[in-house]
Amino acid sequence: MPQGSTRKKALYALILLAALGQAVLLPWLAWKEAQRQAFDAEAELALAFARDVRYRADQIVRQVDNGIALLVRSGYPPCSDQARALMREVDLTSTHLQAIGYSRDGVMVCSSLGDAAIELGSNSFVTGKGTRLFLNVPVGSRTGSALMAVERQGFTALVHRSLPLDTWTAVSGVSVAVMQLDRPRDGRPIVSRGHVDPAWVARLGHRRETAFADDRYVVAIVRSPLVPSVAVAALPLSRIAARAESIAIRLVPAGLAAGIAVAVAIMAFARRQMSVAAALRHGLAHHAFILAYQPIVDLRTGRCIGAEALLRMRRDSGELIGPDLFIPIAEQTGLITRMTERVFELVEQDAGHFLARHPDFHIALNISAADLRSASLLPSIDRLLQRTGARPANLIVEITERGFVDPATARRALAALRERGIAIAIDDFGTGYSSLSYLESLDVDLLKIDRSFIETIGTGAPTSQVVGHIIAMARTIGLRMIAEGIETREQAEFVRRQGVEYAQGWLFGKPVEFRTIEQLCAIEAARPPGEMSDE
Repeated sequence: MPQGSTRKKALYALILLAALGQAVLLPWLAWKEAQRQAFDAEAELALAFARDVRYRADQIVRQVDNGIALLVRSGYPPCSDQARALMREVDLTSTHLQAIGYSRDGVMVCSSLGDAAIELGSNSFVTGKGTRLFLNVPVGSRTGSALMAVERQGFTALVHRSLPLDTWTAVSGVSVAVMQLDRPRDGRPIVSRGHVDPAWVARLGHRRETAFADDRYVVAIVRSPLVPSVAVAALPLSRIAARAESIAIRLVPAGLAAGIAVAVAIMAFARRQMSVAAALRHGLAHHAFILAYQPIVDLRTGRCIGAEALLRMRRDSGELIGPDLFIPIAEQTGLITRMTERVFELVEQDAGHFLARHPDFHIALNISAADLRSASLLPSIDRLLQRTGARPANLIVEITERGFVDPATARRALAALRERGIAIAIDDFGTGYSSLSYLESLDVDLLKIDRSFIETIGTGAPTSQVVGHIIAMARTIGLRMIAEGIETREQAEFVRRQGVEYAQGWLFGKPVEFRTIEQLCAIEAARPPGEMSDE
């Protein structure tokens, strides 16, 4: 009793811990979801800025390429009247170029602005495609210029440095930049506003665009399809926390409510499970369990040659509860072996005298995996045989495929039963592993075909072919077969023609008290040999 009380307290503690865990977990997950949504929103905003910078930079590249290509194709002598006229036309029709002209040795000799020479400055580098970029073109006496120049094939275009960065941002603290991927030396941005770390570019890899967070910023990088350059936008990381808080205001209360609901459901389910377990204990103590017996017939003669013992629990109201409702809980709570012992006691009370007089009649008993591991199984069966005078052939032990999860233990127990002369049947076959090699390894005598496959006979369902495969496997290794759930004559005739020896189901009789089975056997015994039952 103290040990059982300790186990119950430990179980209550685990259930309470699970319920509290759900109550805490779901709000925490809601907060994490708020953070994820906040990052996604900030990352998408940063990508929008970077895409706009890349679009503006690409527009400038297109106009520079088109203007220089037009001057090159014209073939006009540099600084000729025709060349200067074309330069002015290109300048006037361009939305991004400030000037375009002919250059030599770092100086614009003539341009769309006139014949005045324009020094392009010394801060320049050559790209991988042979284009020279002058990053700071001095204008007049000013050294800090707003202009940069692009020189190719002797012609140069002037553009505003800030033009690619002239993106609308209603967000404070946004950093934007254009970076040339093939720029030598330090890899600093060509143009930038705010803090931009050149090391960020390595995170792009071979992707077209990416977004990520470092210690201080949410960063987006977008690659240009025209030239080896990228646009970068960075937002302060602190924006994520602020946005997450606004999202969490909606999500966390919902998560808390859901967590409480799940916790209540866990407690209610556990209370129900425990109440069922308590009801099972009460039923065992007050003999509330009874057996119903479903006839098993020989398909060749139509005679009842056995019955399956099916456990029921009678509630105080008289209502009968089927095993599907209480057997799983009995297995979980360790009550299943006590129930099996009760089954043996009931078989002794109901059918013991009958079995002693009818050596060809058998009772099929359902045994669980826990029973196979129990040291009480074999002594209980031995007592049943001794007290009733029944023979081992009067008993068939049915094991489901789940009973073979621990094959070594199962085989030892089944071997001991077979040594006593008790036949073994594998129940619900087809719902588990169901391979021929697996079936051969089980060392059983009979195979019961699950009712879920019998129901498909004659329906044309894809699984209707499974019955034939199962029957073929059983015949290959010499197993006798019992078809469960036979409800129509068509089903009975189908399995009989396929070589199945035995069947049970509502076509032959529903589960009844054992005295009804006795009456059925007496009626059959009175029939002349070879005469089939009308049922």
